[in-house]
Amino acid sequence: MTDTYDKNSVHLTVYAGAGGDDAKDWANMLARMYVKYAALKGWKATEIDDRSFYLKGEGAYGRLKREFGVHRLVRISPFSSKNMRHTSFALVEILPELPRLDAEAMHIPAEDLKIEMSRGGGPGGQNVNKVETAVRIVHVPTGLSAASRAERSQIQNRERALSILKAKIFQALQDQKTGELAALKTKIVPEWGNQIRSYVLHPYKLVKDHRTKTESHDPDRILGGELDKFIESEIELKA
Repeated sequence: MTDTYDKNSVHLTVYAGAGGDDAKDWANMLARMYVKYAALKGWKATEIDDRSFYLKGEGAYGRLKREFGVHRLVRISPFSSKNMRHTSFALVEILPELPRLDAEAMHIPAEDLKIEMSRGGGPGGQNVNKVETAVRIVHVPTGLSAASRAERSQIQNRERALSILKAKIFQALQDQKTGELAALKTKIVPEWGNQIRSYVLHPYKLVKDHRTKTESHDPDRILGGELDKFIESEIELKA
């Protein structure tokens, strides 16, 4: 917990993998798990977009950053009339909230940004659905994107979306060990199947982290937000 942004709040987004309704349902389950974890830690969770949250709390990024990766679910599909076992994947993305000075120092040319507006569907009252307040910003050279519909005004959503986008670009720069935006030539695409953790609900019950080998035979508690056993083992492994 000594890295530069470990004490910061965090942006968390869960993306469904291939698998239709099962994958979307699994992504929703994971999103709820992290919101419940945030509540147990006393952090404030604000929904920014579909399955995308801002978790405000000291040390949130340091505790959650190793949750970044593919999570695998095995269960009897509730969407199958034949009660068949199904495997679903979802990608959890964890980004630090960048300090204002760091965010301002990252200059992105305006021509590299594609800004899309739409009618908001989240918090903010009835007016949010009558005007185009939701904002999605795409960094054209890399394909990275961020969206916000949580705020009342288009300007506020644009600022929040740009802040998240800069955090994504920062993470990409770190991952590719470069300090230049021009070096991010290709679109970064999640690779499904390289899971960091498996959640098995059938034919037995087991949650297993494939990095630390930590296990739990009570997936209901884990999905209910009791993640400290796994997070602490990840921090110890890093140390």
